[in-house]
Amino acid sequence: MLVWESFLLAFSALLPLINPLGSALVFLGLVGDAPVEVYRSLARRIAINTIIFLAVIELLGSALLNFFGISLPIVQLSGGMVIAAMAWGLLNEPDAGANARNKQEEIEVRTEPDARALEEKAFYPFTFPVTAGPGTLVVTLTLTAHASDPVLSHNIENHLGIFAAAIVLSALVYLCYAYAPTITRAIPPSTAHGFLRVVAFILLCIGVQIGWNGLSVLLGSLMQRAHLGG
Repeated sequence: MLVWESFLLAFSALLPLINPLGSALVFLGLVGDAPVEVYRSLARRIAINTIIFLAVIELLGSALLNFFGISLPIVQLSGGMVIAAMAWGLLNEPDAGANARNKQEEIEVRTEPDARALEEKAFYPFTFPVTAGPGTLVVTLTLTAHASDPVLSHNIENHLGIFAAAIVLSALVYLCYAYAPTITRAIPPSTAHGFLRVVAFILLCIGVQIGWNGLSVLLGSLMQRAHLGG
């Protein structure tokens, strides 16, 4: 079934990029010592924003690229470089103990955050780029282009699968963000940091693969032009 195949492809491609658990740790560090109600309210708004963000990219992404004259291989190459750079930065982060001490110092000197000020940050930076960053945008554009099919019914099923993956991932974002303090207390910092390292390596591989896909198409087009010119 095309919907199921498209869902699995989109879910597996976007999960390491959105990374609800890892992003929840970043979210916790940005929000700080806020009440549980604030975390749940923010999580709900961020989850809704993520669905809307991915849906808009899915529906209008290809049209925007065509409008600005940007080819998909260029998006793949530049986006793959961005993803690889982000992953390399994560792989070279300080050890978990240093991160934990830094976060603890930040919480100690920080006063109780203003709920209204946090609500104003629900889209930027909590939704973009903390939850759905440039890598998510590039992969969604790639999935959308891959889902395009001359047969209308196939096209609709493929896009429904991508949208379903966005909904499921947004639901995971809500759960991880709403209960970020609880998750952090339950998971030791060393375990969380090890998980982030594994995710960072996967991101690095995804970035290199996406970049190579775009570069191979560009090189193939260049060689074809050279052959025709010769």
